[in-house]
Amino acid sequence: MNVYLSFGSNVGNRKRNIEKAVNELSANNIFPVKMSSFYETSPVGPKQRYFYNCAGMFKTDLTPEKLLDFIKKTEQKLGRTKTFRWGPRVIDIDILFYGKEVVKSKRLSIPHSEIINRLFVLLPMNEISPGFMHPVLKKTIRKILKEFCKTIDTVRKL
Repeated sequence: MNVYLSFGSNVGNRKRNIEKAVNELSANNIFPVKMSSFYETSPVGPKQRYFYNCAGMFKTDLTPEKLLDFIKKTEQKLGRTKTFRWGPRVIDIDILFYGKEVVKSKRLSIPHSEIINRLFVLLPMNEISPGFMHPVLKKTIRKILKEFCKTIDTVRKL
C-alpha cells in the first residue's frame, strides 16, 4: 500500500531527527518511495523554534492501526515526550493518506483532518504528488493548495 506521511521536528538537529525517523521506518518494512524537500516553517500555537517539515510516500504492508502503532513507537524511540498541545517535538510523524482509504476510529483519522489547513503539509505533498486525489474532498493536492489553504504559516524551502 502507498501511504503518505508528514514529518516535523523543532528540537535539536531538526533535519537529522527526520532523517533518523525515515531510516527507522525503512529498516522496518516501511519503505520510502519519494521524499519532498525540507521546509522550515513557523510553529502552530505557542511561540517556539521553527520546525523542519517534509512529506514522503512510503510502501508498507502494515494496516493503518499497525502503522500508527509503529509510528508512535518510533517517535518514542527517537526521544519524543509529551509536552503540551502544539509544543516542541523532537519528531512528529503523521499519517496523511493510506492509499485511497478513509479510516475513522477513536485513535485514527485518515485522511488527516488538518491537511487543508497546513501549508507545511500541502507544500511538501504538492512537491511529491500534486495530482494525488484526496479521497474525501475529491480534489487533487494541487487544487487543495490553491483553494483551501488560508494559513498564515511562514514557510521557506531549504
